[in-house]
Amino acid sequence: MIKTRICELINIEYPIFQGGMAWVSTGELVAAVSESGGLGIIGSGQAPADWLRVEIRKVKAITKKPYGVNVMLMSPFVDEVMQVILEERVPVITTGAGNPGKYVPMLKEIGTKVIPVVASVALAKRLEKAGVDALIAEGMESGGHIGEIGTFPLVPQVVDAVKIPVIAAGGIVDGRGLVAALALGAEGVQMGTRFMCAEECTISHLIKDKITKAKDRATVITGRSTGHPVRCLDNRFTRLIEQHEREGMLAADIEKLGIGKLRLAMVEGDIENGSIMAGQIAGAVQRIEPAAQIIQDIMQSAEREYKRLAARFGDGRA
Repeated sequence: MIKTRICELINIEYPIFQGGMAWVSTGELVAAVSESGGLGIIGSGQAPADWLRVEIRKVKAITKKPYGVNVMLMSPFVDEVMQVILEERVPVITTGAGNPGKYVPMLKEIGTKVIPVVASVALAKRLEKAGVDALIAEGMESGGHIGEIGTFPLVPQVVDAVKIPVIAAGGIVDGRGLVAALALGAEGVQMGTRFMCAEECTISHLIKDKITKAKDRATVITGRSTGHPVRCLDNRFTRLIEQHEREGMLAADIEKLGIGKLRLAMVEGDIENGSIMAGQIAGAVQRIEPAAQIIQDIMQSAEREYKRLAARFGDGRA
């Protein structure tokens, strides 16, 4: 059994976070992941606070185990979202797109664990000083908005820079990735793309089919010219954005083209004109299965990998 500081910190059975993905990780998926021993995380995105309250209560109706909410700090509803989190006494929040420092005291007052996503050592250090409980070091292999550093270079540098637990994210799909993350000094992993193909995930089946059919080079990065690069599965929409970037379209106009495109893909199932945010590991996701089976497969493959490594290196010889 693999137990780490992150398991003890938030009282979960396995060191596995399901990434908080907007329009993807709704209450149904989150409850299934948490009930199976991981940490399910609602993706609040830019949704209003009333929507979040509904999703939180879905989770509470299904499981008594810990769960989380991901807060996008650039959301126009961020203050209202934080108020709902306080009122509902959410056990864990993860954050992205900013510094949650001003919210930390009120969250810690009710016992909420604050775990921001970081893409650099500098931000990791700053957030540790702000009093957060742990960090998610996310490499550019991940889906959605990304930084510029890969998971393998980023994680050990963040681990060496802080004393609080670090969770690795980006390019992780199975127990081999979990073992690799632990070897880099992380105390858990966060996965998004594989959980998009959980049976309990409510996104369009057309998106799940596109992920399971993806190859290793299926994702592209768009939006570099705007300063906010995004990794998505290649489709008509990404090729349109790439064309506009080559032609020198203004960043503000490119960003306008992206409004509503994530929902168009994930909820409405438009696999050509929507934004299918998924990680480079999509090519390794081969089937749709229950969340509980995903978690068990990760843990069982991690145990097998440990045994394989022990058999090979246990006596100190290759």
